[in-house]
Amino acid sequence: MNLTIYQIDAFADNLFEGNPAAVIPLQNWLDEQLMQKIAAENNLSETAFFVPTETGFHIRWFTPEYEVNLCGHATLASSFVIFNCLDYKKKQIVFQSKSGELFINLKDDKIEMDFPTMPPEHCDIPAGIIEAFGRAPEECLVNEDYIAVYDDEEFVRTVTPDFEKIKQLDQRAVMITAKSKEYDFVSRFFIPNHGIDEDPVTGSSFTKLTPYWAAVLEKNDFIAKQVSKRGGIVQCQLEADRVKISGKAVLYMKGEIII
Repeated sequence: MNLTIYQIDAFADNLFEGNPAAVIPLQNWLDEQLMQKIAAENNLSETAFFVPTETGFHIRWFTPEYEVNLCGHATLASSFVIFNCLDYKKKQIVFQSKSGELFINLKDDKIEMDFPTMPPEHCDIPAGIIEAFGRAPEECLVNEDYIAVYDDEEFVRTVTPDFEKIKQLDQRAVMITAKSKEYDFVSRFFIPNHGIDEDPVTGSSFTKLTPYWAAVLEKNDFIAKQVSKRGGIVQCQLEADRVKISGKAVLYMKGEIII
């Protein structure tokens, strides 16, 4: 069995920026264990698989260790492949996923993803976050992941956390964020328990960050940057209980998996 594989730099204007994802188009689903093995072999933060349906595509995402319910950058990468590498004529894609329907639109040179929001709730600041980052945030929120809000953009850009302390927390991951001088806000995303110390650009995190910053800044349109080493610029627009997340992508590689 031969499978076509693409590697895409998502949320990137140029190669070697943004977040790389593997994309594997299928006609029918593979065995779940085989998809997990392929994702582990790729050793990227996410590998996306999709199959055609009557209304669009069904998409699934795998880290090197497990399947996730939603992944923004690998959805952007998959959309780039469908729009640019497959014989697809429409300007909208509808993905079925474990997180419901995802609507993708081609807008000039950007791809716009329409996701459900995941608004976080305020919580007490866990001692583990203070220990991991060496400094207490101004406030802390939670929805599957912790969001630690700091009042110092430079701290968010430069801090090196203690990943072992993050692993001991009771949520999946920690994102840190601050208001920015150049952008509306900046953020970083750490998920060491699942094989990714720091994710370069995490599209799904903006389903949580956008409603938070909308309430704080009293606006609905944002230009944000995830300030990892590779970095990536993300445009966000809050519309009721949905958030539109836009970015560019670049093809790095096309290859073949031989199984």
